[in-house]
Amino acid sequence: MEAIEELAVQPCTSSLYLRPFRLSYRQNGTKKYWDFMRTHDSVSILIFNTSRQCFVVVKQFRPAVYMCEVERHHPQVFQNQDKGSFPSLENPLPAAVGVTYELCAGIVDKPGLSLEEIACEEVLEECGYRVSTANLRRITSYRSGVGVTGSRQTLFYAEVNDQMRTSGGGGQPEEGELIEVVEIPLGESMKFAYDETFPKTMGVIFSFMWFHNNIAPKLPKK
Repeated sequence: MEAIEELAVQPCTSSLYLRPFRLSYRQNGTKKYWDFMRTHDSVSILIFNTSRQCFVVVKQFRPAVYMCEVERHHPQVFQNQDKGSFPSLENPLPAAVGVTYELCAGIVDKPGLSLEEIACEEVLEECGYRVSTANLRRITSYRSGVGVTGSRQTLFYAEVNDQMRTSGGGGQPEEGELIEVVEIPLGESMKFAYDETFPKTMGVIFSFMWFHNNIAPKLPKK
């Protein structure tokens, strides 16, 4: 996962996933404009394995996170972006600085499928568990990246057990996915959520808190 080589930054002139726009408008008499990106909505799934009392999350390399760290250490990388040229990334940072812990998730790009069906597909592809839509509980939906994309993510909860696992997961290599499945023991989950040495999404923190408030009190006492 972390054997990243031959890094090169270049202008993005077209994309299957992002479309940049500029909105001009007048607000309370003041002329304004705002740059934003249109992108897909998404689903995410908090997975709890009842057999081993642990959360199932994913770990993967995120180029955007990596480049934020690169720019923090080497601000000159993006200084010539308006000229369409970028300095080469000599002596790049370790790829580990771009690896994050996340909920199982996926974009909503299949018009024929419901959000629940897409979520089930993602659980199987990324984590290897076969769940049905009846196994899903919708927690809530929220806006992410409100300053840039404003896309909606819908969060589900799914309980699984060892018998429901049919593969090792890991995503779809033909789509460039390289995902590691990680188990977080229930008893260590809140410590993990607030430990900044483990880079993670807000979805992980929020969903762990939701679980401890709504599901944990109903678990059988040991």
